[in-house]
Amino acid sequence: MPDSNYLLDALQLLPLCGAAILWRARGNPIAWLIGLTCGLGEVALAIRLYLGFDLHQEGWQWAHRVELAGSWLVYTVGADGITVLFVLLTAILTLVAMLYGGLVRCFDPLPRYLAAVLACEAVLMGQFVVLDLLWFVLLALLHTLLIGHLLNQWSGGDTEWPAIVRYYQFMATSLLLLLAATLMLGWHHADVSGQGWRFELEALSGDHRTPYLQNILFYLLFYGLAIRLPVFPLHGWLPVVMEHGTVATAMVLMLGVKAGLYGMVRFLFPLFPDAVWQWHTHAVAIAALGIFYSALLALVQRNLRKLLAYAVISHTGILIIGLFTLHHQAFQGVILLTATFGLAISTLALTAGMIHLRTRTQLLPRLGGLFARLPLVGSAFLVAALSVVGMPLTPGFDAVHLLLEAAIDRQGALITVLAALGNVAAAACLLWAFQRAFLATPGPEAVLVSAIPRASRAETMIVAALIAVQLLSGFHTDPWLDLVNRAAQKLEKPFAQSEKRP
Repeated sequence: MPDSNYLLDALQLLPLCGAAILWRARGNPIAWLIGLTCGLGEVALAIRLYLGFDLHQEGWQWAHRVELAGSWLVYTVGADGITVLFVLLTAILTLVAMLYGGLVRCFDPLPRYLAAVLACEAVLMGQFVVLDLLWFVLLALLHTLLIGHLLNQWSGGDTEWPAIVRYYQFMATSLLLLLAATLMLGWHHADVSGQGWRFELEALSGDHRTPYLQNILFYLLFYGLAIRLPVFPLHGWLPVVMEHGTVATAMVLMLGVKAGLYGMVRFLFPLFPDAVWQWHTHAVAIAALGIFYSALLALVQRNLRKLLAYAVISHTGILIIGLFTLHHQAFQGVILLTATFGLAISTLALTAGMIHLRTRTQLLPRLGGLFARLPLVGSAFLVAALSVVGMPLTPGFDAVHLLLEAAIDRQGALITVLAALGNVAAAACLLWAFQRAFLATPGPEAVLVSAIPRASRAETMIVAALIAVQLLSGFHTDPWLDLVNRAAQKLEKPFAQSEKRP
């Protein structure tokens, strides 16, 4: 294990070095060994980060900075409880993506596939530990290019180009908005401080901005991150990408989606508290509308992956309502629900990929009765769906409970009822998909169930592990709530006296 001072650096460098080696590797066995070693090593580093985190310490832990090109290009990293939770999630899901690719052997060439997944992991780890807005945006650019590469090389359909083009159109808009906000913040800091352009969170937090400028920067940063999240009505890229992406694309993409919400928590709220307070009711109203709009679209989908995409968008509305409730408990619930949702939707994407691998279709009218041949896969789909909607004994239960409790305190009964009904709508979408694919009697167009291969031993082990992780983490969520408690309290401080504001 590296010295604790360099633990955050090791989390970024290990997968990056593994990706560089795999890009030049020849032969699947050696590539599989290298990829598995890097994946397991990254999980070990993430666990070391979790075990070494001090719940009672104020401020950033493992923080340090490196000047790369004077004071204007500084690489600053640090960790709080939110960082640790997202790092753990990233390490686990990346390992699952590599295990699936190596054991199922449906990605060719395997070394390049493993290299792309590890490169995505390195970039995401960087986004989750960096405390510099410019670096966050540059890493978001690299993540966009890597997802495009995965879509181009290992698409799940024959018409991948519309998905790639749509993805790049939306992500280019997002990056332009984020870059514009970042450069304006750096210019403003240089203007008011006389210390040159800086993009570190600590430096930018101390700048005084006029309400007009703060609103402009808030809109640029919010919409840039909302596209990546994605928030209604900026969601148009996700259904297309989910339909044509692979299992790995879906898992790594969902982690990138979580980076959008992480960016709001890490940069948007600390930098623009007055603008957040001014516009929080508008954000909540749009989110509430998006919940039901996306749920209705999900219910009319014939494609399983597109249905999952609209369920993601609907659930994102619940996260936005919780986030803009501006309450300590809501922040705890949102952060935990984001991690839970990342794990659950990745499980749903994995099971959908297993179905496509056997039936060569994602159309719900051609599916049915799959539980008889794939009982454990169906069980994983059901557990993940129940985790998304916050059923008891899943980690989503406490998260949704905290979110709704805070919402009724700050937003009132109407918004809370809308959020609760939105959660029911998400349940309807996912449970209806489970019933159609696994329990319903196959129709005349359906694939012959008896001809569908059963899950292999490797697939069974992966699916069983995902079920176990979700159930075990749901029995005892106190460690995760304690982990993010201080970070949530820090987020709430600017809004603690919100009821006294005009």
